[in-house]
Amino acid sequence: MNTKKLKILLGKPGLDGHDVGVKVLGHALVDAGFEVVYTGLRKTIEQIVAKARENEVDIIGLSILSGTHLVLSEQMDSEMKKSGLTIPWVVGGNIPDGDVDAIVMIGAKAAFATGTTIEEVVDFFSSVSTD
Repeated sequence: MNTKKLKILLGKPGLDGHDVGVKVLGHALVDAGFEVVYTGLRKTIEQIVAKARENEVDIIGLSILSGTHLVLSEQMDSEMKKSGLTIPWVVGGNIPDGDVDAIVMIGAKAAFATGTTIEEVVDFFSSVSTD
């Protein structure tokens, strides 16, 4: 179990303009004691990784509702390697159950399928080690 709460960056990559869910999650994480940095809408993967580095976050969460989760996950894995940033990243949003394993195989620490509850995501972040 964590002795320190994570600093989490929540990002909205691509052209998806729907951010209510990620904002609700951000507030729930803050209420649970986490520090949250939000990138805002329509960021590139490069911008998200740069903001993660700049803010020295412990983990990155991507919220993707546009159906481009596999392509954006591949871009994320590539950019993380290119930048040398070794922190974990996760993906949630409109993710079909059948794509969860593929996202993890690409390089995400976890992927949250459509229907995952806020409590399940908060519990996941509570279990991530900062060591």
